Amino acid sequence: MTSQTDRPLTPAAAGPAPSASAPPGPRRWWALGALVAAMLVLGFDTTILNVALPTMAGQLGADTGQQQWIADAYTVVLAALMLPAGLLGDRFGRRRMLITGLGIFLVGSLLGTLVDSPELVIAARAVMGIGAALIMPLAMSVLPSLFGPGERSAAVGAISAAAALGMPLGPLVGGWLLDHFWWGAVFFVNVPLVVIGIAACLFLLPETSDPTSPEVDALSAVLTVAGLGALVFGIIEAPARGWGDPRVVTALTASVALLTGLVLRGRRLARPMLDLRLLRGRSFLWNTVAASLGTLVLSGLMFLLPQYLQAVRGHDAFGTGLRMLPMMAGLLIAAKGSGALAGRTGPRPVITGGLLVLAAAAFLGATTEVHDGYGHTALWLSLAGIGFGFAMVPAMDAALGALPPERAGSGSGLLMTVRQFGGALGVALLGSLLAGAYGDRLDTAGLPAPAAEAAGDSVVAAHLVAGRIGSPHLAAAANSAFVHGMSLVLLMCGIAALAAALLTAVFLPNPRTGRRARTDPAVAPGTPDA
Repeated sequence: MTSQTDRPLTPAAAGPAPSASAPPGPRRWWALGALVAAMLVLGFDTTILNVALPTMAGQLGADTGQQQWIADAYTVVLAALMLPAGLLGDRFGRRRMLITGLGIFLVGSLLGTLVDSPELVIAARAVMGIGAALIMPLAMSVLPSLFGPGERSAAVGAISAAAALGMPLGPLVGGWLLDHFWWGAVFFVNVPLVVIGIAACLFLLPETSDPTSPEVDALSAVLTVAGLGALVFGIIEAPARGWGDPRVVTALTASVALLTGLVLRGRRLARPMLDLRLLRGRSFLWNTVAASLGTLVLSGLMFLLPQYLQAVRGHDAFGTGLRMLPMMAGLLIAAKGSGALAGRTGPRPVITGGLLVLAAAAFLGATTEVHDGYGHTALWLSLAGIGFGFAMVPAMDAALGALPPERAGSGSGLLMTVRQFGGALGVALLGSLLAGAYGDRLDTAGLPAPAAEAAGDSVVAAHLVAGRIGSPHLAAAANSAFVHGMSLVLLMCGIAALAAALLTAVFLPNPRTGRRARTDPAVAPGTPDA
């Protein structure tokens, strides 16, 4: 029986079908511009907050764990909800759910401008993550209703370029805003772009849906959100509370149980929300591993770099954004050239080489001393951007190319979910390592107990305490402790990138130009999925 919500939308209600000819005139290009603006916001929203975190920590009194949750709340919610959000758009209308996502993102951004505590900032970021989970997959899905085959590739390229361009813009925009306005401006900057996006979707986008798509499995969605949230909570809280703390043990145990339940639930469904059977294909599996580990490493770097440049090196927010540009420049240059190189040699040598360069950059960064100049930092930042760009673009392309057409939607959703969670896990694991190493190394001898406890929260807090009590020794000790922790984090980043390079060199298939890994029997059309 077909329910009311399962019926195809009529032409009057839905507008052109995905296969219909594109709307005439310039309206579709204005609509594309609105989608580009929305994706640009999502792109720089992932990096703009990294520059703002030290300033927010000082003004809100956020400790290292709270800073990690401010960064992680958005990414974890985004990764957890992306699969059910995409299915909601397929079933109930992509324009309708895209507008809903933009509206939720707008509410989260407005909330972020008004709050005055770390807990409420975390809540605002989580709300924004819900909206982003609807925007990211559905912005791509509406393109076939706007553009014919001859123009569609250009539209897809514009959307992809907007998301990539947002990364280098984030530190610059965030730094400029913090130098001229209060920290809430990093949230308010989203508002005008989102309002334009909502208006354009209302007046320019046709409605489309796919009523034959599977229903959203509410239990799987709950298991995903709760399992990932419990895992990251346990990892973030363990350094401060101890790995044997009842809350940490409970969170980690619950995450294992919930995620195990998610896997078992998926095995009982003909078309599971999270189809782990796709990972049986070697090309899809190992390209996903490479993309996720690369994202984990980069997310960890983006978390610690602003703290180093602002607190230890003494630069303001805009200066910090400028000094992060070598990484972004290297990333964009490599991303532009990696596709052509992978077309000539196959993706395996390019991905492996990129990961090796990323590992070398991290090992070089691990040799940083407190009094090193910026030249040393700029060198390893440039190498990190180049390595990440050469690894990420061909890995994502090869992973998607390994999927048969009829499973491209579920496969790309799985790839993006795993990659987003890799970023959240990078901040959690490496941030926890940084907090533990910093707290162990910080010398607070002779300080009153409240001052010592406050200084142990973060390097930003230590500098605030040192300024209040007039203690240059505490500031120097905090710098030394932070650089020690940063070196350990970069060492772990290098090991993770090296391990990923070795895995891809050994296990990753290497299809050449004109060949796709769609013949992989594990993901071939004959596998049970329909």
